[in-house]
Amino acid sequence: MNFELTHLPSLNIAGISIRTANAGGRAQKEIGELWQKFTGQQILQNIPNRVNDDIYCMYTEYESDANAEYTTIIGCRVNDISDLPPDISGWLIPGQLYRLYNTETPGNIMATWMHIWQSDIDRAYAADFDVYKQDGSVETYLSV
Repeated sequence: MNFELTHLPSLNIAGISIRTANAGGRAQKEIGELWQKFTGQQILQNIPNRVNDDIYCMYTEYESDANAEYTTIIGCRVNDISDLPPDISGWLIPGQLYRLYNTETPGNIMATWMHIWQSDIDRAYAADFDVYKQDGSVETYLSV
């Protein structure tokens, strides 16, 4: 699968989060419920200081690797996380080196993650994230 190496500066995102794990299909169920909450309660519209309406789904605070617990955040990029509503949290995506995978449609995102999980990529497990762009494409950033 094609990728490019890119160094990103740190950036802020704001949104809602859960703690989950991939074992036993737990993450698939819980992240699906988080997406339903995010869209159903129109969380995006309640986030102040949005840079744009691209949606970020970040995976961070890994207990060890992709098989252990981690935190998932669904939100958007913001200019400032200091004055957020009580039900919205702010997070920092660290500036570092990432593998960037471009996906044509959200329907193909699982193929990207299957490739990542089945590979021997030396991952940093700092913050990995998908960006669901307004044009319908998806960018996956893997911390390395």
